[in-house]
Amino acid sequence: IDPSDKKFPTLRQRLQSKIREADSLSHGRNGSVLPILTRDVFIQVLIQRGVPLFQCPAEADLEIACLAHQWNCPVLTNDSDFYIFDLPGGYLPLRFFQWTNLNGKASHRYISARCYTTNGLCRWFGGMNQELLPLCAVLTGNDYGAPKDAETLLGLLDVTALGRGGGRGKGKAPISRIEGLLLWLSSFSSPAEALEEVSRLMGEEGRDGGGRGKRGQKGGLSSQLWAGMQEYHITSQSSLAHWFSGGKAVPRGRTSGLAQLPECLSLAAAQGLLAPLVVDALVMHRVLLIPQVENSKLASSHCSARAIRQAVYGILLQRGQDVQAQDMRVQENISQGMRGGRGRGRRGWGGGGRGRGVNVGFSIEHAAVAATVQAQGSSVLVCVEEYDRLDLNLKKNQVEAHPPRTPLQLDTLGQAPVAFRLGVLLEVLGMKESALASVPLHLRLAVAVTGFWLREAIPTPSQPQLQALVLGMVYGELSWNNQPGATHYQHAVPQLNWAAERNVWAGLDRQRVRPGERRGLDVGVAHSFSQWQACLWSALCLNQLLLLPLPEPHLSWLFSGTLVHGLTRYLKGGRAAESLLAGGSLSGQLYFSLLDAARKCSSKTHPSSSAAGRRKRGGGRGRRGRGGG
Repeated sequence: IDPSDKKFPTLRQRLQSKIREADSLSHGRNGSVLPILTRDVFIQVLIQRGVPLFQCPAEADLEIACLAHQWNCPVLTNDSDFYIFDLPGGYLPLRFFQWTNLNGKASHRYISARCYTTNGLCRWFGGMNQELLPLCAVLTGNDYGAPKDAETLLGLLDVTALGRGGGRGKGKAPISRIEGLLLWLSSFSSPAEALEEVSRLMGEEGRDGGGRGKRGQKGGLSSQLWAGMQEYHITSQSSLAHWFSGGKAVPRGRTSGLAQLPECLSLAAAQGLLAPLVVDALVMHRVLLIPQVENSKLASSHCSARAIRQAVYGILLQRGQDVQAQDMRVQENISQGMRGGRGRGRRGWGGGGRGRGVNVGFSIEHAAVAATVQAQGSSVLVCVEEYDRLDLNLKKNQVEAHPPRTPLQLDTLGQAPVAFRLGVLLEVLGMKESALASVPLHLRLAVAVTGFWLREAIPTPSQPQLQALVLGMVYGELSWNNQPGATHYQHAVPQLNWAAERNVWAGLDRQRVRPGERRGLDVGVAHSFSQWQACLWSALCLNQLLLLPLPEPHLSWLFSGTLVHGLTRYLKGGRAAESLLAGGSLSGQLYFSLLDAARKCSSKTHPSSSAAGRRKRGGGRGRRGRGGG
């Protein structure tokens, strides 16, 4: 989140650039676009490896710098802002790590890298004051951009000409504007002196040399520069140090965006278990959707998952006054139903048969009564701004929030039983739990998403695409089982012929698209699988918002683009999926189980809160309310 909106233009520019790069990749040209699930895979791996982490809801640079300063350790990143922060341990740019060049003896291996410090940079420029480096960063433009008058100042300075013929830079003429600017700044003893010169050059009136406080209150370029420089001010104590020492409380201060969340969600967000989309939608009412490699002539792949995101927005934002009044009536109906104690309602989740309070009596019957109350017409229209691809351009769309039919209170989410939250998740995905009964627990979310994708993707996914996706899941399960310490299937089926299963794994792996074959990308297949990834990404957001009623799948083993593209090509050639599973009893059983469940989940007999479900219930403004899904 960025409540100040200072970085928003930069973020939009980056998204637009990634849209162009993704299109370039789809045509076999160069580009660099990370897969949409990269962040989720990274966090899963960190958690699996026991590496502590904290997810900052806003800009993380200063939090990282303060923590590194307190710990006296270097920072590893590719963010050039860390050339500016005064870090005792220095800055290690990731691009200078020589990953393939191992040095040293077996017990003391190391990888060569480069370490930069502000001391070294300032020595290069004649011992300039380190406090002047932030001024250089703000003038040349960082993630927040440069003040609008900065270009005028740089034009007046003609920084590319400064110092030619020697100057302060070790006998060499400057070769860039940044070097020229650093040479100019090195002639001042302090930021205050440099800013006074800025005021003089810009003709700013009313500058009396009264110090930083007065300058900060004025609206000229010098005061804007001074304000921007504060983004690089490191405090002596990091607000995150206690968290990494085992503290359980979520740090506040600069992480105050989490304060708008219930405590259970605030903690999940800090742990990296709540998607940034959720916090952005709640705080900013705005979401930036990640570009993918797809057919740019078709609608964005994110359109297929819009109904899932609308449910997320509905849970977070549908809090108008009339809705709150309905909530009170909903809770009253639930309480009265519990006190009545008739029929199956007594067996509601949480054992709420004898008036033990509102939060312990969730049941299907009470939820249906509550949904009827809600459907009586909230007229509050809540929207979220989504920034997504349209053709090759970034476009803003107003997307309505559609809460699930089953009533769910954000403030009491942590008190709702798991079964109740699972019911909400499956309602949004449009399926019944019985359709997933034969699926291993850790794969149920992925299979449910696959059923949703079969229903919502446009064009409708082909049979070879579905089979390839499921075969990819089987491959992932076999790969995961071959990891050291993996015992899931050995315990479940101890008599299996694991040599045969490894042969299946090898046969599947042989179908993978190799590096030299990637130029011939089938953009239609890529678009279809991008829609599946968009559906999974949105479903992961919803599942996390609901506090994980289903376990998350092992994402690094779940999907491989080069594998599913190769398998699709194999199957489109007329060969049967079963031919790849010969001899593998576990692989074959798992394949047919997942395939059958995905088809059941795609059945139209399980209406979701998607567009199809809303059309079935009729139009009008009622569909915007809580009852409209």
